[in-house]
Amino acid sequence: MRILVTNDDGINAPGLAVAEAIAAEIAGPEGEILVVAPESERSGASHAVTYTGGLSFTRVGGRRFAVDGFPADCILIGLRKIMKDAPPDLVISGVNRGHNVAEDVVYSGTVGAAMEGGLAGIRSVALSQFYVNDGPDDPFAASRAHGAEVLRKVLKMPFEAGAFYNVNFPAVAAGGIRGVAVCPQGLRREATFDVTEYTAPNGRNFQFLKHGIRNASAPDGSDARMCIDGWVAVTPLRPRLTALDLMDRARAALE
Repeated sequence: MRILVTNDDGINAPGLAVAEAIAAEIAGPEGEILVVAPESERSGASHAVTYTGGLSFTRVGGRRFAVDGFPADCILIGLRKIMKDAPPDLVISGVNRGHNVAEDVVYSGTVGAAMEGGLAGIRSVALSQFYVNDGPDDPFAASRAHGAEVLRKVLKMPFEAGAFYNVNFPAVAAGGIRGVAVCPQGLRREATFDVTEYTAPNGRNFQFLKHGIRNASAPDGSDARMCIDGWVAVTPLRPRLTALDLMDRARAALE
C-alpha cells in the first residue's frame, strides 16, 4: 500500500511521527510512505490553499518533504507533483495535537487536508488526539497504541462520492479506551472561541483567540460527547455543504 501522510502541526510535530508509525504498520514491509507536511504549524488553516502565490517544497530526509504552505497545499503537492505517476492508496492527516470535533471540523487544517484527499478520490482519514492537562503522561498514548487497529476498521467502511473520515482519540491511557463508535458531528451550544487581550512589554495591545473546552454542550451521542466519554469517535464527512433539508422551503420562500 502507498500512503501519503500530512498534518497541520508542522513537519517536526510529535503527532506526525505517530501518524508515520501508524502508516508503516498499515502499509506493511512492502508498502511505501511519503510524508508531505507544512514546514511550520498551520493549525486553524481549514481548507486553505496558496492560490495567489508560489509554493516551494524541500526534502528534509528520505521520503519526507516540507512545504511552505497549508495542509491542503501539501496534499496537492503530494498528489500532483511528487506522486503524480504513482498516486497513493490512502491519505492520513494527523495525528493532530488536540481534538477536531463539532465545529472544530470547520476550522481544522487536519480535516482540510483529508478533505482535499477525498476530493481527489483517494481514501482519506483525519486523525486527532484529544488531550487535557491532567491526562496521561504521553498525550498521544491512545492514538499511538490503537491508531493502526482503528484505521484498519475505518478502511473497511464505505468511501463513496468524496467521503472521508474524521477520527478522534480520547484523552485516556492506552488501556482506557471504551471502544470505537461511529457518530455524527456535533455542534456546541456555546461559542468555540473567546478573545483574550494581552499587553506586550512595549505597551501595545494584542488580541488572541482562545479555544474554549465546551464539549459537554454538544448533543448526546455526537463526536464531542463520545470522545470526552472515552470513546474513539469516527465520523464520515463530505465536502458538500448544501443544506438539503432546507431546499424546498428556500424555493417556497423565493416564490
